Amino acid sequence: MNSDALSDIPPVVLCFGATDPSGGAGLQADILTIASMGCHALSVVTAVTVQDTGGVDDVLPIDAEWVADQARAVLEDMPVMAFKIGLLGSVENIAAIAEVISDYPDIPLVFDPVLASGRGDELASEDMLDALRELLLPQTTILTPNSIEARRLIQDEDNDADNPDLGECAKRIMRLGCEYVLVTGTHEHTPKVINTLYGERGVVRSDSWVRLPGIYHGSGCTLASAIAALLANGLTMEEAVKEAQEYTWQALQYGFRPGMGQHIPDRLFWARDDEEDAPQDLMH
Repeated sequence: MNSDALSDIPPVVLCFGATDPSGGAGLQADILTIASMGCHALSVVTAVTVQDTGGVDDVLPIDAEWVADQARAVLEDMPVMAFKIGLLGSVENIAAIAEVISDYPDIPLVFDPVLASGRGDELASEDMLDALRELLLPQTTILTPNSIEARRLIQDEDNDADNPDLGECAKRIMRLGCEYVLVTGTHEHTPKVINTLYGERGVVRSDSWVRLPGIYHGSGCTLASAIAALLANGLTMEEAVKEAQEYTWQALQYGFRPGMGQHIPDRLFWARDDEEDAPQDLMH
């Protein structure tokens, strides 16, 4: 495809993830976020879930060959500008995705390591953790774990600390091969939420956000997808992380509670006719 043709289409982002029938997380969250950021989302289904706004009841992984075939079909058809990975479903899926993306080393990869639901439902086995450490982290441009996920990713027989320093977690994760780690602080007991981006030289930026009172379903998916979309739009990593955090915070600020469980981020908050109520002083 020539450059003139490319200029006529929105940037394309390919997402690997699971379906969420509640629309709060997973591929549905990815698609809404990416579209909201002015990109076109491609979706490769890794698993089908039974879940609502309260939590995940069951996960049915898709056959790994189907996962690879879905990805190959669209990659051979359209110019993808960024990858985003969420829930993986199985060790076989991890291997299949790693093989596919290895053919596209110049495309940035945003990896949201979905290890458990917001309720605490287990979504990744120890075998899956071993596989993603070995096969996906070396190909990851930016990993976006919360503090619980960051600590779990570095747990091994030699690490007995119950609450290791998050900076040390990031260093150890980067030693596995990924370029950047954005550790989010929602689960830390701090007055404000502190999100820190680490690179090879240490802290790249640290942002502090007003802690919102609700519990949200799909906030991590929203942040990672927003970063992927902004990278696809040509922003630098630091710019993409900053703007994605602001977008996510506002989506949470305008979130709604359609069911009996958690709130869902309003990823189309900017389209509502309520500018007079726009939140101020988001980041401090």
